[in-house]
Amino acid sequence: MISYIRGELVALEEDKVIVDVGGVGYGIFMSGQAMGQLPPVGSKVKIHTYLNVKEDVMQLYGFLNRDALSVFKLLIGVSGIGPKGGLGILAQLTPDELRFAVMSKDIKAISAAPGIGKKTAEKLIVELKDKLKIEDVLEHQVEAANGAAEDTVNAQGLQADAVQALTALGYGSTEALQAVRKVEMDESTTVEDLLKGALKYLI
Repeated sequence: MISYIRGELVALEEDKVIVDVGGVGYGIFMSGQAMGQLPPVGSKVKIHTYLNVKEDVMQLYGFLNRDALSVFKLLIGVSGIGPKGGLGILAQLTPDELRFAVMSKDIKAISAAPGIGKKTAEKLIVELKDKLKIEDVLEHQVEAANGAAEDTVNAQGLQADAVQALTALGYGSTEALQAVRKVEMDESTTVEDLLKGALKYLI
């Protein structure tokens, strides 16, 4: 098991990156969303990995953090979802957004991922509803400018209230969460500010 790869990012290809470790180039499959967050070629990177072994091939799948890797492992444990399908889901939804979609039974949001149909999305929800904790949904939200823990808790509460208000207006729970998380926050942000900002991404 290769837990992570640390080395120099030497190339970005269509669906994978190449990381040089001691003169050996490792090809690591990643989602486009994750690849877009990597530093420039030539930079040092640490990528958390999952080694997929088949009879005729060995492939590395990479993630920016351990949380995404953990969720990926849960996804490929669902019947009908392979590594590429799991990567496709995480390209469509962040780990927190996926947790929210599972808890709220948002089939539409999950089936929007490439290769994931309605039946597979339903099966995913059934199999993962007891493995993904609702308490973790907003755990990784962006902290306020001063980085204080109290401010982070307050921000999470405001975002949760805004999501609840948007779902009451008829928006899907996952799309509401995604829109709310796009709104920049500071110490003066109110729920009303979040709602106004989020609606710009929903209209």
